[in-house]
Amino acid sequence: MNISDKKLFYKRLRQLSLPIAFQSLMLALVAACDALMLGRVAQEEMAAVSLATQVQFVQNMFVASATAAGSILGAQYWGKGDRETLKDLFNLMLRLSGAISILFFIGCEFFPGLLMHVFAHDVTLIGIGSSYLRIAGWSYLFTGISQCYLATMKVTDHVRPCVIISSSAVVLNVILNAVLIFGVAGLPGMQARGAALATTISRFIELGLCIGISFGKDYITPAWKRFFGGSRQLEKDFWRQCLPLMGGSLFWGVGFTSYTAIMGHLGVDAAAANSVAAVVRDLVCCACNGVGTAAGIMVGNELGAGNLDRGKAYGIKLKNISYVIGIASMLLVLAVTPLIIHFVILSPTAQKYLTGMMVIMSVYMIGRCVNTVTINGVLDGGGDTIFDVYSLAVCMWGIAIPLALLGAFVFHWPVLLVYACTCLDEVGKIPWVMLRLRKYKWVRNLTKEQI
Repeated sequence: MNISDKKLFYKRLRQLSLPIAFQSLMLALVAACDALMLGRVAQEEMAAVSLATQVQFVQNMFVASATAAGSILGAQYWGKGDRETLKDLFNLMLRLSGAISILFFIGCEFFPGLLMHVFAHDVTLIGIGSSYLRIAGWSYLFTGISQCYLATMKVTDHVRPCVIISSSAVVLNVILNAVLIFGVAGLPGMQARGAALATTISRFIELGLCIGISFGKDYITPAWKRFFGGSRQLEKDFWRQCLPLMGGSLFWGVGFTSYTAIMGHLGVDAAAANSVAAVVRDLVCCACNGVGTAAGIMVGNELGAGNLDRGKAYGIKLKNISYVIGIASMLLVLAVTPLIIHFVILSPTAQKYLTGMMVIMSVYMIGRCVNTVTINGVLDGGGDTIFDVYSLAVCMWGIAIPLALLGAFVFHWPVLLVYACTCLDEVGKIPWVMLRLRKYKWVRNLTKEQI
C-alpha cells in the first residue's frame, strides 16, 4: 500500500474498530458486573450464574452465525451500493435468528434444571442456575431480534448509533444489577434472580431502541412486504455462508461450553476461578473483537466493490496487526492479575487456581487475537467460512476437548493442567491459519445481480 492507501486504511480501521471494541467492552462489562456483584454475595451465586449463562452463549453461537452470514454478504452489497438486497438479507437474518431464539426460550422456561445438569452436578448450583434461567430466558427472545438490527447497522456505516444503543442497555443493566441483586430502600436483594431480571429489562429496552432508531433516514429496515419471499439466489448465497458459519459456531460454542462444564464438574472452587478468568478474558478480547469485525467489513467492502488487490492488501495488513494486539493482550492479562486476585472474594484454593489460570490465559490471548482477526475477519470477509469448521474440528474437538476430558475424568490431572488443555486449540491453530491466509482463496467478490 502507498502512503495515501495507508492513511485511508488506518482511518477506516479506527472509525470501525474503536466503536465496535467499545461496544464489545460494554457488553463484557455486564458479565463482569454480574460476576463481581454476585461474588460479593456468595461464591455459589457467582459460579451458578456463570454456568447458567452458558445456555445463552450457545444460543449466541446460532444467532451469530445468522448475523455473520448477513454481515459478510451485506458488507459486499453495501460496497456495491445495493440497498434492496440488504433489506432481503435483513429478512433472512430475522427469520433464522427469531426461530432459534424461540427454541432457547422454551428450553429455559420448561427445562432449566435439565440444562443446568449439563454444566454442574452440585445441587446448590443447579437450583440457583435454574431460577436464573427461568427469568433470563425472556431476554433471549429480545436478543435474537436486536442482534439482527445491530449487525445491519454495523455494515451500513451506522456503527456509532449501534454503539450508543448497546452502551445504553449495558449502563441500564449495570444499574439494575446493583438495585436488584443487593436490594434498595429496604427491599430484599434478589441475588441471581435479580441479575436475570436486570438483563431481561435492559434487553427489552435495547430492542426498542434498535427498532426506533432504524426508522431514521438512510437506515436499512426489513422488507416486511416480502418477509417470506425475496430472491432465491440470495437465499442460496446466504445459506452457503451461514451453514459453515453455523457449523463453526457450534463446534466453537459447544466446545467452549464443554470447557466450562468440565471445569464446573471439578468443584465449586474450580468453577468460581474459571468464571472470573472467563470475565477477564472477555474484557481483554474486546480489542481483537473490534479489529476482527472491522476487518470483515473493510475487506468485504473492497472485494464487493471489485477492488480485489486492495482487499488482499488490507487482509495482510490486518493479520500483522493481530499479532501486535495479541502480545499487548498477553501483557495486559499479566498486569491485571494481582488486582483481580485482590478484588474478588474467593476461597484460598480458588485464588490459587485463578492465579494459575491467568498466567495460562495470557499465552492463550496471542492465539485468540490472531485467529479472531484472521479467521473471523479477513477470511470470512471474503467468504472463506469453511476453514473455521476444519480448524475447530481438528484443534478443538480432535485435541483440546479429548485431552481435557481425559485429564479431568480419567487421569484426574490437577485443575490447572486441565485448564491448560482447554487453551491449546487457539495457540495450536496459528500455523495452519497462516497457511490458509497465504492461499488467498478468500480474495473473492461474492455479489450477484438478484432476480
